[in-house]
Amino acid sequence: MKLMGGNLLVRGLKGVILAVASIGLAVGYLSLTYSNPTPREITWEDVLTDARKGGYQVVTTEQLSKLRSEKDVLLVDTRQDWEYRRGHINGAVNFPIEPTWWSRWRKAGALEAALGPDKERIIVFY
Repeated sequence: MKLMGGNLLVRGLKGVILAVASIGLAVGYLSLTYSNPTPREITWEDVLTDARKGGYQVVTTEQLSKLRSEKDVLLVDTRQDWEYRRGHINGAVNFPIEPTWWSRWRKAGALEAALGPDKERIIVFY
């Protein structure tokens, strides 16, 4: 009888160790997967590099002001609705876009409709 009780104790202890190890592995995996690393500060050079990679041209406020006085420019404010309502450049239309490929893909048709048929028109996103 004594031997059987000891055997149950060993099996119970193995079960507890296995459960603790499983929980530890799960917590470790989740902490590595969902950790938020501190983002590095983005410099103006980073912005210019990303624009070149994407085939975009960066326009300063002075250049935009001059451009708007000379040509018909469509300004597209890509911030959320509530941000747009708090203030935007006069004449800008609001078209909120999340910075994910899924959002851009999902809204591609709506964006094309919002931009209109004029393929020669200058469009500035901000």
